[in-house]
Amino acid sequence: MEQQRREFLGTLLGAATAQVLAGQTRSGDMIYRTLGKTGERVSAIGLGGSHIGRPQEEQEAIRIIRSAVDRGITFMDNCWDYANGKCEQWMGDALRDGYRKKVFLMTKFDGRTKAATSKQLDESLKRLQTDVIDLIQYHENIRMEDPDRFFAPDGPLEALMDAKKAGKIRYIGFTGHKDPAVHLRMLEVAAQNNFHFDSAQMPLNVLDASFRSFGHQVVPKLVEQGIAVLGMKPLASGAIPQNHVADAVECLHFALSLPTSVVINGCDSMERLDQAFEAARTFKPLTQAEVSALVAKTREAAMSGKYELFKTATRFDGTAQHPEWMG
Repeated sequence: MEQQRREFLGTLLGAATAQVLAGQTRSGDMIYRTLGKTGERVSAIGLGGSHIGRPQEEQEAIRIIRSAVDRGITFMDNCWDYANGKCEQWMGDALRDGYRKKVFLMTKFDGRTKAATSKQLDESLKRLQTDVIDLIQYHENIRMEDPDRFFAPDGPLEALMDAKKAGKIRYIGFTGHKDPAVHLRMLEVAAQNNFHFDSAQMPLNVLDASFRSFGHQVVPKLVEQGIAVLGMKPLASGAIPQNHVADAVECLHFALSLPTSVVINGCDSMERLDQAFEAARTFKPLTQAEVSALVAKTREAAMSGKYELFKTATRFDGTAQHPEWMG
């Protein structure tokens, strides 16, 4: 286990991270990185779509989104199923009046068939009030059979390729929060089908470094293949700072010190948005000694999985609770 931890730290601070940081630029309080092999430049902190549905009033959600864009966040995260479509609708409303052209827009779909995927994609386009989604991602790659479903005849990939030809989408990725083994299998099945994903999204935080680690097992493979690394749950859905395991800004600094193109951060209030910008403004890559100290400090809290329930429980598995979403 100690050797694995040292290897993880070596990966973290190795050539991959150095390359990402070498290409990093700064404007105002925000930093910008390249999205894998796509050549797209995006903000290193992205605005999480699920949290956009949490304010009680839509106008507050719009205020958060537009303030984020005005201050330099360009990467927008969302999903077809968030709050039964409300999050996409509110984001679509916020991106009117010229805001859409200022952002790189990503959303996700749950369909496991060609028909379900096409239907959900068209609904997302309508809610987001756009003709094209910059990045569409296969949501909740959390079962060992999910990669097979993606590449199956009459499956999601066929719908996505049709959509790409029609100009509805630009790039294709996948997400998952359960187990790095499923992400690794997706990469294996993709290779068997001669398909290259543009991005992959997964939990990357200080706890992940010690427990069922996407950072240790998956990130090196993504970097090797030029697939953009999208980190999510940098605060473990708030559990890390709420339980005084580590503070929010150091959590964001840790995730930004990985070879991540984007760290997706949920901001359901202006206070949380200010926190994200403070993390970007003050970011300096963590040294190996700082990473070692942070991982050591959080290791005991990490090992039970109690603060990363998206890995160990089912409450975050929307497609398990709503199998009808998959088609």
